[in-house]
Amino acid sequence: MKTLYLDCGMGAAGDMLAAALLELLPDPAAFVETLRGLGLPGVGFTLEKSVKCGVTGSHLAVTVAGQEEGEEHPHSHDHHGHRHEHRNLHDIRHLVEDHLQLPEAVRGDILAVYDRIAQAESRVHGVPVENIHFHEVGTLDAVADITAVCLLIHTLAPEEILASPVRVGSGQVRCAHGLLPVPAPATALLLRGAPIYAGDLAGELCTPTGAALLTHFVTKFGPMPVMQVEKIGYGMGKKDFPAANCVRAMLGRREEEGDTVCQLECNLDDITPEALSFAQERLWEAGALDVYTVPIGMKKSRPGVLLACLCREEDAGKLAEAILRHTTTLGVRRMSLARTLRPRSFRTVQTPWGPVTVKETPGGGKPEYEEAAAIARREGLTLREVQEAAMEEWRAVRIKP
Repeated sequence: MKTLYLDCGMGAAGDMLAAALLELLPDPAAFVETLRGLGLPGVGFTLEKSVKCGVTGSHLAVTVAGQEEGEEHPHSHDHHGHRHEHRNLHDIRHLVEDHLQLPEAVRGDILAVYDRIAQAESRVHGVPVENIHFHEVGTLDAVADITAVCLLIHTLAPEEILASPVRVGSGQVRCAHGLLPVPAPATALLLRGAPIYAGDLAGELCTPTGAALLTHFVTKFGPMPVMQVEKIGYGMGKKDFPAANCVRAMLGRREEEGDTVCQLECNLDDITPEALSFAQERLWEAGALDVYTVPIGMKKSRPGVLLACLCREEDAGKLAEAILRHTTTLGVRRMSLARTLRPRSFRTVQTPWGPVTVKETPGGGKPEYEEAAAIARREGLTLREVQEAAMEEWRAVRIKP
């Protein structure tokens, strides 16, 4: 499986991620020319060599109207007196959809990243999403960083993207709203569910842009898996620290792997259908990977049902307790099973009602149920209408360049 692993031991920002991914390409200079031709008004791109703690990498410098803006680099929100135009989600959508020459899949990723940021800012500031005005992340250089990362991911086309726990830093950061704690409130919301830590360096190591890109693309955070690394890229930040201020990207392959799951089961002949349904719901809530029933014949020719549950080994204890609590069984059988996993990846497509994630496998794709169902409820549509629109767009972006 083609795997991209991102080492975020010094946090992440859009320009650092972009520079690290650029170093994985056979011809980074040619890709920078592609970025220059995208149609971002007045935006220039320059790939510069940078050395941090003796390690040589790259820095992607973005200029607007010939001047390098006060980028949202990690560790600094100093805008150097440059004027920034604040944009809302409608402005970003208009810019991406009507002005940038991009594959549809990349447009969908860019808008999905901005939707994540808007949702987080909405929660932080207590205003509707459509009223959110982006400050640092709405400037043209930030749009450029996000666009570059999304296009690079599309070009590299990894089957899976993994990342280390994210170092976020500590202290305070100055932004458009004043002094805020690190991680900034929007960054903290964006990184919910991901493993993060402060470390021993003061400053903002992970920006909202970096957090949104990571949580959009990364399918799993954790230690680097066993993989054959073919290419390594270093994307450098602007500031100097005792540790090399960079994101490291490693591209390679790892063997298709399986894992071990636990199967829990019991036979039931004295439970009502309502109680059985309730028990299954509790098992899903407790973290089951799968729950199913099978009609069986029991002793004395009594009809019954086999209740089975697949789960991770570490969850087996609590799920067995849930079965004992919510059913009439006197015991739960437990066994370990090896399974082989099919390769899967995720692609965001843009439907007329909003972005939907499609899970891709070698045999095709399938829209994520919860996202499609949420749109259907909100827009008064059928689930099938939303799923078909998502699949139509997915098939279109798969065949477009």
